[in-house]
Amino acid sequence: MRALANRLSSLRWRRRSKGFRWDRTQIILTIFLAAFGYFMLLPLIYIFNHALKPYSELFLFPPRIFVQEPTLSNFLEFFVVIQDSAVPVSRYLYNSVIVTGLGTLLVVVISALCAYPLAKHRFPGHQLVFSVIILSLMFVPEAIQIPRYVVVAKLGIMDTYWGHILPHIAAPVNVFLMKQFMDQVPNELLEAAKLDGAKEWRIFSRIMIPICIPAVATTAILSFQTIWNDASTSVLFMQNDAMKTFPYFLSTITNNLANQVARQGAAAAAGLIMFLPTLIIFLLFQRKVISTMAHSGIK
Repeated sequence: MRALANRLSSLRWRRRSKGFRWDRTQIILTIFLAAFGYFMLLPLIYIFNHALKPYSELFLFPPRIFVQEPTLSNFLEFFVVIQDSAVPVSRYLYNSVIVTGLGTLLVVVISALCAYPLAKHRFPGHQLVFSVIILSLMFVPEAIQIPRYVVVAKLGIMDTYWGHILPHIAAPVNVFLMKQFMDQVPNELLEAAKLDGAKEWRIFSRIMIPICIPAVATTAILSFQTIWNDASTSVLFMQNDAMKTFPYFLSTITNNLANQVARQGAAAAAGLIMFLPTLIIFLLFQRKVISTMAHSGIK
């Protein structure tokens, strides 16, 4: 009997293996997608290699992706440059950490609070509100710089941390992603919680948010990337240099260097240093991002 069972199991495995054989089209498509995936990695490979290039390779034409003689001299030059700053670099970095951390938290909370009633409550005008949010995606940041400046000036939050944070709180992309993800949560689950005596806040915090963790992580990543890399609030709303952020300081290093040789190594190192936090955060939560994108378009 045991021999017969082993024989049957081997036959089943062979049938399954035959069913999973790839045809020529699948093989070609897989090879094409793999090549395309490696091509998409080229910017990441370039930025790491560019930061390690000596001056003799920084100005080669045509430029090379891979470094031939890697060196850390660019980072040493960068540290020499930051020592000449009137305001300590630690102050810029401290401002960026405070603004990015608090701003990301507020964006996630406000986006979730906005998406929940749009997804699960049919109040009068909810479709109009959602349409306005979708319409706001059409405006480029340059089109709203003057209104943002007027609002920040009228509120009296120039040269404060709120001047950095408030312009980022209204994030229509994050509201859209959260709302589309919350639409997938069954209404019967929320009705059962209400029958058990749960209030709206308890349903939101104990049921909706844990289920929507992938969307929350995606919103946090997008917000972190936007706020961390943004130097416009320092330029527009901050007159006191001690209130400006790390991206603004790095931009002062890399500005007006298009036709100059000096500080090009420091600029290459600064670009990598600015990029690393975003890359690390994305790698930690990449599965959540893929899950959110997969569910946000499913109805």
